[in-house]
Amino acid sequence: MFYYLFNWINRAFTPPGGDLFRYLTFRSALAAMTALALSLWSGPRIIARLKELQIGEQGKVEAPKQHLAKAGTPTMGGLIILISIIIPTLLWGDVGNLFIILIVLATLFLGGVGFLDDYLKVVKKKRKGLIGRYKIMGQIAVGLLVAITILYSPSLFKYAGVDIRTSTTVPFFKDLVFEFGPVFYVIFVILVITATSNAVNLTDGLDGLSAGTVAIAFIPIGIIAYVSGNLQMSDYLNIPYLKGAGELTVFCSALVGASLGFLWYNAHPAEVFMGDTGSLALGGAMGTLMVLCKKEFVLPIVGGIFFLESISVILQTGYFKLSRRMYGEGRRIFRMAPLHHHFELCGWAESKIVTRAYIAAIILAILALTTFKVR
Repeated sequence: MFYYLFNWINRAFTPPGGDLFRYLTFRSALAAMTALALSLWSGPRIIARLKELQIGEQGKVEAPKQHLAKAGTPTMGGLIILISIIIPTLLWGDVGNLFIILIVLATLFLGGVGFLDDYLKVVKKKRKGLIGRYKIMGQIAVGLLVAITILYSPSLFKYAGVDIRTSTTVPFFKDLVFEFGPVFYVIFVILVITATSNAVNLTDGLDGLSAGTVAIAFIPIGIIAYVSGNLQMSDYLNIPYLKGAGELTVFCSALVGASLGFLWYNAHPAEVFMGDTGSLALGGAMGTLMVLCKKEFVLPIVGGIFFLESISVILQTGYFKLSRRMYGEGRRIFRMAPLHHHFELCGWAESKIVTRAYIAAIILAILALTTFKVR
């Protein structure tokens, strides 16, 4: 909204420095600062309201015993993140840009699914919350929306005259492009968004783990969006130029600012948890962004922490079922899944696990960016 206002002011009155608001980098910086300020301001107010309504985390039976002490901590704090992402994006982004429209819709919709899940668990006291198949249906709906919109937007997904709507680039290879075809591409997009949304949700088990690692991951994702929407830079790096995709940098910056602001209250010992309201929205936003930028295969690198957490659950569940069939009793690979609980039971302090996850996330972020040059 401010994007249009200041552009009009610049055209009408040409004030000194008025053209600053045309620059994506400047608006992205403003979005990050606005999101950080908004999350720091709204955090105490939303936390106080959650406490007043007695919306607190229930003790997780499936988690290590020390987590029982966290029962009663306000949850659904993802509302802080959502408010602090969406408002700055609408203020400083081009709200008429299709990429912005899609990412905002995907984030809000999955945030709504997560909110319903949290509401059923905490307010209605249904331990399992939203039935799994309904949650999956919501994620599939977002994937369908994104995939179909891409299929019907040929003008935005052309590179050097080649239609790239149903293809994606492969990291570390200069000219290798993977073509899916319309049907398989739709399925692929659904899988990417669903898997990423659930992966961040699984990672949200320790104070500050999801918020911090998501903030770190979205820094290179923002750079990827900026480069993809810049004609000169994309041509230099030999990656598809996507007209208008650079506007996603505003959203990424707002998300980083919002996550850091939320982390102020979510750091150990947490004053609030994001709940599914935040984790499903953040994961869905990550998957959607990488789909829109045609960098889906970079996801296991830039989101390596979330990928490992998901793999640990898949391996644990699969091996338990297989061993029960083979030996008559279920066996485990890890002491507990997801992976962060395994490290807890190995004796690692919660703060040490989270700090080491941040270090790993930074290394993975750097590695993700190197895929653009090491080709």
